[in-house]
Amino acid sequence: MSTDLPVIQRQLAPTSSVDFDEKLAAYGRELRASSVDTLQINVGKLCNQACKHCHVGAGPSRTEIMTSETVEQVLAAIRRFRIPTVDITGGAPELNASFRYLVRQCRSLGCHVIVRHNLTVMFEPRQDDLPQFFRDHRLEVISSLPYFLEQQTDAQRGRGVFEKSIEALHRMNAVGYGIENTQLILNLIYNPVGAFLPPAQQSIETDFKRELMNRYGISFNRLFTITNMPIKRFLEYLRRSGNEERYMRKLIEAFNPATVASLMCRNLVSVDWTGRLYDCDFNQMLDLRVAPELPQTIVDFDPEKFVSRRIRTGSHCFGCTAGAGSSCGGAVAMNTQNIK
Repeated sequence: MSTDLPVIQRQLAPTSSVDFDEKLAAYGRELRASSVDTLQINVGKLCNQACKHCHVGAGPSRTEIMTSETVEQVLAAIRRFRIPTVDITGGAPELNASFRYLVRQCRSLGCHVIVRHNLTVMFEPRQDDLPQFFRDHRLEVISSLPYFLEQQTDAQRGRGVFEKSIEALHRMNAVGYGIENTQLILNLIYNPVGAFLPPAQQSIETDFKRELMNRYGISFNRLFTITNMPIKRFLEYLRRSGNEERYMRKLIEAFNPATVASLMCRNLVSVDWTGRLYDCDFNQMLDLRVAPELPQTIVDFDPEKFVSRRIRTGSHCFGCTAGAGSSCGGAVAMNTQNIK
């Protein structure tokens, strides 16, 4: 059991006193890594948006940014251990001055590179060529779009974001992203607007594809549903709206053991803007680092030491195991019949 769990529970709700590891044990499970296929790199918390659901707490005033020295340390680890997939996130990762260098170097090493792109950042100074940059380097692009209607999207992400997002998606389509047979992958992310669990991923993907095409002539590859995590800005929203206890109870009651085998923490390691290591991006935002017996920074990283490691957990982990589950790649389980 994580020694940091009581601290994390105080950051969450009173009803979150149910221990996540004990819940796993009741189903004969424990959470251990199976491999290290992905290095997820958070290059900083600077962002041109300040979304209500953001578990990072990113925004225009944040100053945390990965230095070029730390970028080189990350690249040294990728080069040494031949990490297959690099997942670059933020904030808006493109606002880090080393972002394009990091992408070029990772692609030259043969990595599959994913970028978590918020769409509107391409309207910032010197960022208007991002669709072409993504295309030239064959990046997989994953972008958040709360809904296919303006009111819901702007409610979560800020006034005017929907209009810019639609224009950005047109620009992505224009260079081939999301278009059949181009192999330029454009996936969207749906987060509920409010203290709710996401609907079935396949059904809402069908709705998004139909409505975005019919209304705006936009196409994309996949829609990922992600549960809003009770961390940072979304936790603040839950407390302001009086929904904290109800939302945590909802997550705990929707626990689904069928999700555990496919959780993202089982095959990735998360790196923060200073080079410190975590089991996932959510743990990173709570400063819940990898187990103390493991290397703590990217300088000392060795994937062999991370295989089969015990994942550090807290009450926020119920967010990833509720319903069909949630990860950076969307829902993780089709089976929701065992939800308790």
